[in-house]
Amino acid sequence: MPRKGMRTLNWFSPKHLTTDSTSPSTSQFSSPSRFGFSPSRPSFSEAVIDRTLEMAEPIIMKWDPDTTTFAKVTSLFYENRREAKDFIKCVHNLQKAMHFHSTENSRSDKLVRAQSLMQIAMKRLQKEFYQILSINRAHLDPESISTVSSGTSTRSSISDFDVEDDDDRVIGGESISEVEDFSNIVMADLRLIAECMISSGYAKECLNIYKVIRKSSIDEGIYRLGVEKLSSSQVHKMDWEVVDLKIKDWLNAVDVAVKTLFNGERILCDHVFASNDAIRELCFTEISKDGAMILFSFPENVARNSKKSPEKVFRLLYMYTAIAGYWPEIEVIFSFESESVIRSQALTSLVKLGESIRTALAEFETALQKESSKTPVAGGGIHPLTVDAMNYIILLADYSNILSDILAEAPPSAKRSLPESFFGIADSDESPAPAISLRFAWLILILLCKLDGKAKHYKDVSLAYLFLANNLQYIVVKVRSSNLKYLLGENWISKREGKIKQFASNYERLGWSHVIESLPQEPNATMAPQQVKEIFKKFNSSFEQAHRKQSVCVVPNSKLRDNLKASIARKIFPVYREFYNTHKHMIARERHSSHMIRFSPEDVGHYLSDLFFGPIESGSSSSVESSPSRTIPSRLR
Repeated sequence: MPRKGMRTLNWFSPKHLTTDSTSPSTSQFSSPSRFGFSPSRPSFSEAVIDRTLEMAEPIIMKWDPDTTTFAKVTSLFYENRREAKDFIKCVHNLQKAMHFHSTENSRSDKLVRAQSLMQIAMKRLQKEFYQILSINRAHLDPESISTVSSGTSTRSSISDFDVEDDDDRVIGGESISEVEDFSNIVMADLRLIAECMISSGYAKECLNIYKVIRKSSIDEGIYRLGVEKLSSSQVHKMDWEVVDLKIKDWLNAVDVAVKTLFNGERILCDHVFASNDAIRELCFTEISKDGAMILFSFPENVARNSKKSPEKVFRLLYMYTAIAGYWPEIEVIFSFESESVIRSQALTSLVKLGESIRTALAEFETALQKESSKTPVAGGGIHPLTVDAMNYIILLADYSNILSDILAEAPPSAKRSLPESFFGIADSDESPAPAISLRFAWLILILLCKLDGKAKHYKDVSLAYLFLANNLQYIVVKVRSSNLKYLLGENWISKREGKIKQFASNYERLGWSHVIESLPQEPNATMAPQQVKEIFKKFNSSFEQAHRKQSVCVVPNSKLRDNLKASIARKIFPVYREFYNTHKHMIARERHSSHMIRFSPEDVGHYLSDLFFGPIESGSSSSVESSPSRTIPSRLR
């Protein structure tokens, strides 16, 4: 009789049997003479179960954890690996013999005896399964599992363990030393036990043990990576600094979680339960679902509940990029139909992040349009707005591929009402510009319009033009040295460089024309002494006035600075030198000649070469050379 509390097995229905004489369940028992029986003796099935019981009972009872202290404290798979193989084979043969015999006599005492042995064996295997999972956590950690050789097959069978040498096993057709890859050995043991228990009707017990231990491994891994389950209200109440730290933790965590934690657990689960797809799906879904939902719901929670502002867009972009980048792996790892909720959550986070990114960019555009500072930058230098806005825009350009998807449905609102010349990039019905290129051109156009307005605050018009030249030069340099170069194109850059030359020419004309005009068109022509004196006097006055006025100007860009100085010098220095060398002797003999000839040609050259290094304040050369900041100053918030 079965022991009290033992479950009754339901294998004895003929529907589980096959009548094919060559079926796997009967083929090894096809010859009665193998057991020394004749047709007149007990039936063949009785002979089979008798012989199977005779072989199985000693080894199964030896490892009954309820009968001996040895069996209770010792692990079968660690004590004697060959005996563990024999144990599994005995259980396998006992199961087939019970199926075979039940077709003739489903109420046989031999079946009851066999059932009792099977329950003892299952209890032993449950204990072994639990011990192997518990003791070998280090060998079953996701990092070790995720690097398991791709040569290890997930379709090997019990026959894989028919080996001659206890030091090596054949796993998936490869000889793998226990010392070299113990993780593979542990995985193979787990699979051997799982397949035996599942085929014996103990799938539920096997799964329960596996799920309890491996789910705790995933949950602990997610916790250690710094990802915690947060409610919408918790995120909404958090200061951005706290949310920002949690985003950083999440960005580090998602890399490890996808590539190592979940990937390793999927590999392990697929290997251990390779024989049954339904069990494999159920098991992995139940152990991974909670942790995966916590991981992939965090970005949506942040996108929905954190306060929006332009400087936060980069954190949102980082999270969007992470999920989008790992989407192929997410699809592979969580490929089961029952895991569609996990894939759906990852996609929902992408959608919500995209919406928040579009909102943040719209707020940046609004802040740019509303910026209203009126204090002119000293010396016509680079305005802080130019530095801040371009730093922000070029950082956005680094994510142009991602933003192209996010902004595909949101081109500049003013596109239809402004001609192509305002954007500076080719855009026509026949050859439309990408939406992302138009968006960046539009943002820079807004900035340029703001700079035009700020130039009007200069009382000196020449300084206003220098201001425009400086700021546009800064913008063009930033475009050329960033991803914006490819988004806006060479045509956009060329047109802006033409504008810079025009602004510089206007500055030069307004700031230095009276100096140039003070010199004669024919400096070596014969002149009366009084005429020479008047020219020197006029030049002295105009040059002193221009130099005093322009010495406060600053041109941070060395190329623009050198070009401006060279252009001014070409128009003044050669003419003055020729006039000076031709006519200085007329004045040199007169009294107080030094007051009439204040500048030698060398003096003029030195004064001109010292131009445009004027007072450099914030937003000038020091600001220009600084690397892009990842935060937006308050004036753009």
